[in-house]
Amino acid sequence: MTTLNNLKRPAGSWHRKKRVGRGQGSGLGKTAGRGGKGQKARSGNMRFEGFEGGQSPLQRRLPKFGFISPNRTIYAVVNLADLEAFDAGATVDEAALKTRGLVKGRYDGVKVLGNGTLTKKLTVRAHKLSATAREAVEKAGGSVEELPLVAHKPESAAKAHAGKGVKKAKAKS
Repeated sequence: MTTLNNLKRPAGSWHRKKRVGRGQGSGLGKTAGRGGKGQKARSGNMRFEGFEGGQSPLQRRLPKFGFISPNRTIYAVVNLADLEAFDAGATVDEAALKTRGLVKGRYDGVKVLGNGTLTKKLTVRAHKLSATAREAVEKAGGSVEELPLVAHKPESAAKAHAGKGVKKAKAKS
């Protein structure tokens, strides 16, 4: 039986590293297996990703497309079917959704969509609601409160920009 203390690699599965440029006696001295002169003999030759022997590479031949705005607003999406997990009369807000594990990761706001049905009376506080979701919550006897979307807290903005562009007076020594 093979155990960890007597494991061996299969015969012929391992090769010694080719040590180039170690003198004429090694067989790989002088030109170090690169032959004499030419582009392939030089350092920094064409071994980079996408090189096609001087032909215009594929990533340059294909047109550019698409755009992702750096200022986009990303919403954590919650469906009505997910809200069914809450007890009747509960307030469903961002904190409650986080504790239930219904919203995760980084996002700017919470959006409630109308997939599924809602049978319980809930108070839903979210940044955005679809028309069908709003209608379903109100039909079930609940209320909807749409929160304003705040990209960042005012105090964090003030802290981030504090002292920017203001030159400090040099201390006299």
